[in-house]
Amino acid sequence: MKSKRKLNLFFAIITFFTLALTACSNNNSATKKSATNQISVNYTLKENKKTIGTKTVKVPKKVKVITGLKKAWHVKETKGLITAIDGKAQNPKKKIYWTYTINNKFASKGANEQTVNNRDKIKFTLAKVK
Repeated sequence: MKSKRKLNLFFAIITFFTLALTACSNNNSATKKSATNQISVNYTLKENKKTIGTKTVKVPKKVKVITGLKKAWHVKETKGLITAIDGKAQNPKKKIYWTYTINNKFASKGANEQTVNNRDKIKFTLAKVK
């Protein structure tokens, strides 16, 4: 009877430590998986030729330009067009608008349509459009 009691106590202790160690283990696979789904995109804001802000933002793969921009700054938009970033608004009467480039090339799509890639350099400029 004492032997059976000792055996039960032994298994209870082993079960306790097994559960405790399992609960304390570091689950790196979930961290690595979420890190591999993230890309890094550099955003720069300019007013005419003056740089007013630069931020590197981590975003999920296959997101649009607007997603990272909104993550970095307060953005106002109307019908998919950006009208203000971080309190700096465009002025249609003076023909001052927000435009953007990706890797120094003018974008062919709107910020809500253009997909970003890892290490893209996106530059938004508030300036008079000719």
